[in-house]
Amino acid sequence: MPKMRTHAGTKKRFKVTASGKIKRSTAGNQHLAPGKTTKQVRHKRKSSLVTRVDARRIRQQLDQLK
Repeated sequence: MPKMRTHAGTKKRFKVTASGKIKRSTAGNQHLAPGKTTKQVRHKRKSSLVTRVDARRIRQQLDQLK
Protein backbone atom coordinates (compact mmCIF):
# COMPACT_ATOMS: atom_id res chain seq x y z
CA MET A 1 0.00 0.00 0.00
CA PRO A 2 1.52 3.36 -1.01
CA LYS A 3 1.92 6.27 1.39
CA MET A 4 -0.81 8.90 1.72
CA ARG A 5 0.07 12.13 -0.04
CA THR A 6 -0.45 15.60 1.39
CA HIS A 7 -2.97 17.56 -0.69
CA ALA A 8 -0.85 20.02 -2.68
CA GLY A 9 -3.50 22.76 -2.95
CA THR A 10 -4.17 22.64 0.78
CA LYS A 11 -0.46 22.77 1.54
CA LYS A 12 -0.16 26.04 -0.40
CA ARG A 13 -3.19 27.73 1.15
CA PHE A 14 -3.00 26.88 4.87
CA LYS A 15 -0.41 27.04 7.65
CA VAL A 16 -0.55 25.31 11.03
CA THR A 17 0.22 27.58 13.98
CA ALA A 18 2.32 26.55 16.98
CA SER A 19 -0.82 25.93 19.03
CA GLY A 20 -2.20 23.64 16.30
CA LYS A 21 -4.80 25.97 14.81
CA ILE A 22 -5.04 26.39 11.04
CA LYS A 23 -4.40 29.82 9.54
CA ARG A 24 -5.72 31.01 6.18
CA SER A 25 -5.69 34.20 4.13
CA THR A 26 -8.90 36.16 3.67
CA ALA A 27 -10.78 35.87 0.40
CA GLY A 28 -11.47 38.63 -2.09
CA ASN A 29 -8.16 40.49 -2.24
CA GLN A 30 -6.62 39.17 -5.47
CA HIS A 31 -8.15 41.72 -7.85
CA LEU A 32 -10.94 44.31 -8.22
CA ALA A 33 -9.55 46.27 -5.25
CA PRO A 34 -10.58 49.72 -6.60
CA GLY A 35 -14.23 48.76 -6.14
CA LYS A 36 -13.69 48.05 -2.45
CA THR A 37 -13.28 50.61 0.30
CA THR A 38 -9.84 51.32 1.76
CA LYS A 39 -10.96 49.77 5.03
CA GLN A 40 -12.00 46.53 3.30
CA VAL A 41 -8.68 46.24 1.46
CA ARG A 42 -6.71 46.95 4.65
CA HIS A 43 -8.57 44.33 6.66
CA LYS A 44 -8.19 41.73 3.93
CA ARG A 45 -4.40 41.85 4.25
CA LYS A 46 -4.63 40.10 7.60
CA SER A 47 -4.93 36.36 7.92
CA SER A 48 -7.62 34.63 9.92
CA LEU A 49 -8.20 31.23 11.49
CA VAL A 50 -10.19 28.39 9.97
CA THR A 51 -13.42 27.55 11.78
CA ARG A 52 -13.52 24.49 14.01
CA VAL A 53 -15.93 22.72 11.65
CA ASP A 54 -13.67 23.07 8.60
CA ALA A 55 -10.43 22.50 10.50
CA ARG A 56 -11.02 18.76 10.84
CA ARG A 57 -11.41 18.29 7.08
CA ILE A 58 -8.37 20.44 6.28
CA ARG A 59 -6.27 18.69 8.91
CA GLN A 60 -6.93 15.36 7.16
CA GLN A 61 -5.58 16.80 3.93
CA LEU A 62 -2.53 18.20 5.75
CA ASP A 63 -2.05 15.00 7.74
CA GLN A 64 1.37 14.20 6.31
CA LEU A 65 2.72 17.71 7.05
CA LYS A 66 4.33 18.15 10.44
